[in-house]
Amino acid sequence: MQSTTRTTPAALRKAIASLGAVALMLIGLAGCHKDMYDQPKLKPYAESSFFKDRTSFRPLVPGTIARGELRADKHRDFGKTADDKLVDTFPFPVTEEVMARGKERFQIFCYPCHGATGSGDGMIVRRGLSPPPSFAIERLQQAPVGHFFDVITNGYGSMYPYGYRVPVDDRWAIIAYVRALQFRQNAQVADLPAPLREKLEATK
Repeated sequence: MQSTTRTTPAALRKAIASLGAVALMLIGLAGCHKDMYDQPKLKPYAESSFFKDRTSFRPLVPGTIARGELRADKHRDFGKTADDKLVDTFPFPVTEEVMARGKERFQIFCYPCHGATGSGDGMIVRRGLSPPPSFAIERLQQAPVGHFFDVITNGYGSMYPYGYRVPVDDRWAIIAYVRALQFRQNAQVADLPAPLREKLEATK
């Protein structure tokens, strides 16, 4: 005796839905063709007959500011006061996280010339580059933090400007770490927190 399979209404609806989904997918694929890739467009530096100067690369509109580059905070963005004097305070609290970031960035950007302790004896200096001054000298010990920000941003002497390489907040973090290196040069045992003094005494 031969068995027969009956199609239930639910199974029929499911089959119709599946066919509909396949049909929609095929319609969608049919719309993806090379016209979207080959559409009329101007390539950078290509000649154009549309503009008077016949160039497709257009200059920025005067006053254009890139996202994140407004520089509205003179203290943070330039290291200066409203009357253009170098600041001697940081634009944000110097936390443990800021110090850790500053150390990391210092080791990447500053270590090759300034050395691990800021003494100006980095590997590039050992290979013939003019040595930078040690951070421990009195002039730099007394310099406001705005001086370091200006030097990192715009360069000084044989030092290249790093304003376009190091973000603003990272520059301040580096300066915080430089201040720590300066403090280390003349630190006394009495200047250390009690837990550190006790730890140091225990190693003697």
